[in-house]
Order: sequence, then structure tokens, then C-alpha cells
Amino acid sequence: MSNNKRIVITGLGAISGLGTNVDQIWSELIQGRSGVRKLSERFQDKVPFDFPVNIASYVDDNYQLSDSILSEREQPRFDKFIHYALQVTHDALKDASLEVGTTYDKSRIGCILGVGMGGFPFIEHEYFKFSRGTRPRTTPFFIPSLIPNMATGLASICFGFTGVNFSVSSACASSGHAIEMGYQQLKLGLQDAVIVGGSEAVITKLTISGFNSMKALSKREVEPNLASCPFSSDRDGFVMGEGAGVLVLEEYEKAKARGAKIYAEIVGCGSSSDAFHITAPHQDGLGAVQCMNNALENANLAADKIGYINAHGTSTPIGDAIETKAIKTVFGSHAHELSVSSTKSMTGHLLGAASGLESVITVLSLKNQIIPPTINLKNPDPDCDLDYTPNQAREKSFDYALNNAFGFGGTNSSIIFKKYEG
Repeated sequence: MSNNKRIVITGLGAISGLGTNVDQIWSELIQGRSGVRKLSERFQDKVPFDFPVNIASYVDDNYQLSDSILSEREQPRFDKFIHYALQVTHDALKDASLEVGTTYDKSRIGCILGVGMGGFPFIEHEYFKFSRGTRPRTTPFFIPSLIPNMATGLASICFGFTGVNFSVSSACASSGHAIEMGYQQLKLGLQDAVIVGGSEAVITKLTISGFNSMKALSKREVEPNLASCPFSSDRDGFVMGEGAGVLVLEEYEKAKARGAKIYAEIVGCGSSSDAFHITAPHQDGLGAVQCMNNALENANLAADKIGYINAHGTSTPIGDAIETKAIKTVFGSHAHELSVSSTKSMTGHLLGAASGLESVITVLSLKNQIIPPTINLKNPDPDCDLDYTPNQAREKSFDYALNNAFGFGGTNSSIIFKKYEG
């Protein structure tokens, strides 16, 4: 899709194991701090001593959604991923100085969020009570609390926009695809503003056990902050994360006319399918190659213009090496000139919300001209031989950045952002 409309980012919102707002998260990132902790601090009944994985990056349990967004009476009815979605949407709208019904007609403001798995904590909680006979039936809010589209549905209800409203579920590429959908809505002139990104909160015993059975998770418990180590020779799997990240997208001329603060532009998006395996990427990274090439073509941009890649980089032995191979295929000799980093080394892997949070980070990286680091990269894998910005943030002058997100089922997303220059 190409036309002359420029799509800009005017508001940001984020929450993760590193903090409950954008400024706090960015500060922790550029200082190279990890949000990974022991799970025994999260589970009220503690993690059994023989539980296979005892680490994750999770939002502070003292966090509570403001009752000005959702009343205290209503809050227990909805799963955490919905709480996070409401919080970051509120923050992003405020950041964008966007007033529903005043800045734009409410019918011209939409919300598209990626949610990979939905309300697993609520499922576990209700099933435990139901199966133990402590409750004869489930709560009537059981289904509304857990379905993925309730994040966008409740956001629309709470904030009053009546434009496009749906969720995207494509595993770990969910919020990348949600951003692409919002970008297309604005390119087609169907909306004036779209809140895009994703939310996820599935750190439960059941989901951790499931990912562990696939041998996907790190088991490094002694020093949790060192467990997520993308591109390192001793990486042993990803670390579960939770949270949300959203961006307010607007058409440039309308944003400029209202005097909006502009962070950056989206200039291209790409998607593809590996058509190879339910969980493993193609051994030559063909799906990732096609996806990044599609984004470059959509942006009408030469590969050597990209200065930074916020990589999918989950810290899995197979995935990191294949993404590296794909980057080298797409960028050729320039692959060794551009900067790469995996901020999952600090935030953990937010699954369906990963690209939402990482797009916020990529936008801030462009705006501030700082590359966040890949921490814990002390022993690089010989097969991972690019500049991953090891251990320390770095100042750099660059105009374009790309964010990758790849999901189970072989689904891929790449988004290209441009530094805003007026």
C-alpha cells in the first residue's frame, strides 16, 4: 500500500516489568537494567520447590489501575491484560493530547490491539474454584474477562471512541500486525486516529508449564537478571514477560494542523508466513527475509538506510541464529554496519504484546538517537556475529529503524519507523 499520506506517532503508553509508564521503562532500558525476578514473589501460594521454571519479568504487584479509568467494583471482573490495555491507552491518549469527540469525531477514532493468548490467569482462577467445588458455577464475567477482543472493546467503552474496534491474534507477532492494520486504516482514510499495539498477561503456572514442556524457557534461576541473554552462546530459552505497549497513530497533516507533538513516522510494514513448522522458523529464515523485504518495498526504502533493528531476539538457541542469518541475507554487507539489539534481554518476552512495547522503544530510540543495549551479552555466539549493542546503550545518528516480530505458526511482522524531521 502506497500513497502520499504520512502516518505519524503522536502518543505512547507502556507498562512492563521495568516500570508502569513510558519514562520509567525508557530510563531503565538505557541503563541496561533487567526486569526479570523470581516468580515466588508473584504467586501468593508460592511456587512449589519442584516447579520447573521460577523466573519471569512481571509488572509490580503494587500496581493498580486507576478507578478513574475503571471503577474498583468493575476491576475484578476483568483479566490483567485488559487492565494493562486500559492503562496504556489512557496514558497514550493523554500523551497525544487527544480528546475523544473534540480533537476528532468519536466515530473516526479506532482501537486495534494485539493479544496473543487472552485471559489465562482468569481461566486458571475460575477453573480452580470450579473443579474444587468451592463455587457451583463460574462468574458471569468469566467469558468477557478472557476473550482477546475485550481489551479493545473495553477501551472503546471507557474512552468513548466508536471507530474500528478489533483485536489481532497472531501469536508473538500479534501487536506488530495490529500496528500494521492501524497504519492501513489511516492510509485508506478510514479513520483519523487509531490506538494500536498490544497487551498480554499470561504468567501463570499452566502457561509456564506449557512453554517449559516445549523446552522454550530459560531455567536460569540463581541470577534471574542474567537469564535472558539473546545472541549469547549460553542462551537457553526465553523469559516470560507481561505488560502492554501502544501508540497513537494519526495522519500527518491532521496531526500537524492540531499542533500535535510528533515522535516519529511509520513508513512501511511487511508480513509473511514461513509455511514451514508450527513453532520453528525456517532454517534459512526465509519467512523473516520475505517479511523484512516486504517492509522495505512498502516503504520504498533501500536496505542500507536502516540504522537500527529492534530484533525479535528471544534468547532461544535456534531463533536468534536464524534471525541473524535473515538479517544478513536482507542487508548484505550493511548488516555489519547497522545496530541491532534485543530489548527482551531486559523486558522478557511479552508474547502478543512484544511488538507493541518494542515499537514504543524503537520510536523512543529514534527520537532520542540512542540505541538500547542487549544486556547479558558476555559470550557471543559465533553464529551471531552482528553488532548487537552489547551491554551498554549507545548514542547514534540514524534516520530509520525496523522492528521484527515472529510468531508460532510461522507468522511474521516487520515495521519501519522514520525519525521525524517536520
